Amino acid sequence: MDSMITAAARALAAGDPLGALNRVALRDDAPALALRGIAMAQLGDLDRAKTLLKSAARAFGPREAVARARCVVAEAEIALVSRDLTWPVKALAAAGATLAAHGDRLNAAHAKTLTIRRLLLIGRLDDAAALLSEVDPATLPPPLRAAHELAAAGIAIRRLHTTIAREAFARAADAARQARIPALMTEAEDAAAILQKPAARLITRGEERPLLPDAVEALLATPTLVVDACRHVVRCGEQSISLATRPILFSLLRTLAEAWPSDAGRKTLLFNAFRARHADESHRARLRVEMGRLRAELEPLADITATKDGFLLEPREGRPVAVLAPPLDEPHAEVLALFADGEAWSSSALSIALGTSARTVQRALEQLSAAGKVQAIGGGRTRRWLTPTAGAFSTLLLLPGPLPGD
Repeated sequence: MDSMITAAARALAAGDPLGALNRVALRDDAPALALRGIAMAQLGDLDRAKTLLKSAARAFGPREAVARARCVVAEAEIALVSRDLTWPVKALAAAGATLAAHGDRLNAAHAKTLTIRRLLLIGRLDDAAALLSEVDPATLPPPLRAAHELAAAGIAIRRLHTTIAREAFARAADAARQARIPALMTEAEDAAAILQKPAARLITRGEERPLLPDAVEALLATPTLVVDACRHVVRCGEQSISLATRPILFSLLRTLAEAWPSDAGRKTLLFNAFRARHADESHRARLRVEMGRLRAELEPLADITATKDGFLLEPREGRPVAVLAPPLDEPHAEVLALFADGEAWSSSALSIALGTSARTVQRALEQLSAAGKVQAIGGGRTRRWLTPTAGAFSTLLLLPGPLPGD
C-alpha cells in the first residue's frame, strides 16, 4: 500500500473525508475507489458511495478477498444508514467470516455491529444481544467501541433497562471523545438524550402526567395492573396478556382502566369500541359478548362486573390500575416512531421493520403525508420518506420488539 493510500485511510479513520479525498480523488485503482466510496458515504452522498464501492469490489483481484470483504462491509453500512433493509444480510455474514478468518478482527467486529444494528431496527432484541455478547469491547479501538456501546445501550433502552442503558451511553460518549470524531460524539450525545424525554403518559384515577423511561421501568416493576396502550398488552409484575390482535377488546379494557376506580358507562364503551353514537339493542348485545370475551382473557389478572350504568374493572388482590399511553395519541404512531432517528425510510423498509404488509404501510404514509407529518423525496424505487426532527417526546415504547413481560 503506497503512502497516499495510507494517509487517506488514516484521514477517514479520523473522520476527515475531505482530507482523504484530497489524496485519492483523481485515482481509479481499487484501493482508491474504496476509500473514495467511504469518503463520499461520510459526506452523505450515499448513491455515489455505493457506486464507488461496487467498482472497487470488482477491481480487486481474486486473491484480494479481504479487500473485497471490506467493501461489502462498507456497502452494508451504507445500506443500513439509508434504511435499505432488503440488502442481502448473508453477504455481510460471509464478509465478516472472511475477515475473521484472515485475522482482520476489527473489521469483522464492525460487520457484527452492523448486523446487531439491523436486528435492533426490526425488533429482534434477543438475537442482537446474543451477537453483542460475542464481542469484547475492551479489544476494540475507540470508534468501534463507541458503536458497540451504542448498540448495547439501544438493546437496554428497548428493554427498559434504563440504568444499564445510561452506563452504556456514558461509555459510548467516552469512547467517542477518545476517537476525537465530532460526528461520533454528536451521535452519542443525541442517542443518550432519549433518557431525558417523556416516553409515555401515565393515566390513573382521572389524572394524567408524562413519564420518563426510568419512571416507566419503575412502574412496570410494581404490582400495579398496567394497561399498556403502547404495545396493547396488560401487565402485572411478571405476568402479561397481549391484546395486540384484539383491538376491540383492548379499546374496552382501556376505557375501563381510565374510568377506574369508577365504572365505565355503556355509552362511553360503545362509542370508544364501536363508534356507536346511538346504541340500539344489537350494539348492547355485542357489548355484552365482547365483555364476556375480555373477562375470559383477563381472568388471571382481573375481573369485570356489570353495574347499573356500565362495567367495572376489578383487579385481583385489590391492585391499583394505571394506563400507560403514548406521549401523543395519534393514528399510525408506530410508523412515526421509526422516523424518530431522523433517517429517510423506504416503504419496504418500514414494512420489514414493523412486520406488516407493504400496502398497510403505504396507506399509513399517504394519510400521514396528507396530514403534513411526513414527506416524500425521490420517486419510484428511490422514493424515501422522512419527518421533521423529533421533538421533546420519545417513541421508544412504540418501536418493534418486546418489552419486559411480553
